[in-house]
Amino acid sequence: MFNKSLAMAAVLAVFTNNAFADSARDYISIVGSSTVYPFATVVAETFGKTTKFKTPKIESTGSGGGFKLFCAGVGVEHPDITNASRAIKKSEIEKCKKNGVTGIVEVKIGYDGIAIANDKSAADMKLGLKDIYLALAKKVPNPKGGETLVDNPYKTWKDVNPALPNIKIEVLGPPPTSGTRDAFAELAMEGGCKKFDWIKAMKKQDKKHYKAVCHTIREDGAYIEAGENDNLIVQKLTTNPDALGVFGYSFLEQNMDKIKGSSVEGIKPEFETIANGSYPISRPLFFYVKKAHVDVIPGIKEYLKEFTSEKAFGEDGYLSERGLIPMPEAERKEYRETVRELKSNI
Repeated sequence: MFNKSLAMAAVLAVFTNNAFADSARDYISIVGSSTVYPFATVVAETFGKTTKFKTPKIESTGSGGGFKLFCAGVGVEHPDITNASRAIKKSEIEKCKKNGVTGIVEVKIGYDGIAIANDKSAADMKLGLKDIYLALAKKVPNPKGGETLVDNPYKTWKDVNPALPNIKIEVLGPPPTSGTRDAFAELAMEGGCKKFDWIKAMKKQDKKHYKAVCHTIREDGAYIEAGENDNLIVQKLTTNPDALGVFGYSFLEQNMDKIKGSSVEGIKPEFETIANGSYPISRPLFFYVKKAHVDVIPGIKEYLKEFTSEKAFGEDGYLSERGLIPMPEAERKEYRETVRELKSNI
């Protein structure tokens, strides 16, 4: 029979057995998504200035990297919170459980769009989801016809679609550890891939093969992994007007003086179009809390309260000024309650 008291004692023992627990960790440790990083940083700074607690330390590792660190175990050497620009995967939940990380609290903080942007001086790009898939997939339908796949032969955007500029396909984007990369593959790449009926039909026959066809990005130099630093992508776009960059809407919003967003299916990445769901490449953002750490590491409850306050993630909150798209009121209330009661929902 499962004994909750014994389980909690075991968790606390991990901390108390560490002779340096008190001195080593009197601050909140946060890892994860580069997209959520700027939002979490603003909350952390506000929290540090307005409470008796130390400002949390935040590391931008990408969503996948964050889950790897978060799920590695319980104790002061492991992070308390991980930010994510996608929901936690089943495999990651299993890894957490295997390492004794249970009682995870999932908190949705709002929505974000994935922007495809270029330098302000460059030509406007009007992309369809099909164009994005054909430009960036490793395997694409044979341009000569038939229902076969070939290595991507397209060199320029005009090759992909005669209506697009005759410039080399060069896209700077996040690496496989990034939640933005995962969401881009699912929403943009797969969105274009399933425009081909015969590929869409693969999903029912062989889901694994379908996903490989739709999500695998080419590795011949057309797509350049630019690390987890979205600011670096922005800098590179200003020095190469022919290149496009892929990153969260907040980075576009903060750099409107240098870059501009491309329309996707005729819709521009804007606050309103992401909020109303009309922009095709938009997704929810999250953070995950290790419940076992809450009563051991000082300030976690208070940090969560600050993040989910109306003044932070509300409609007119300071995070919306940074580019976060607020959730509807009912959803905000739901997650505020999740935080207040520390409901383990994973």
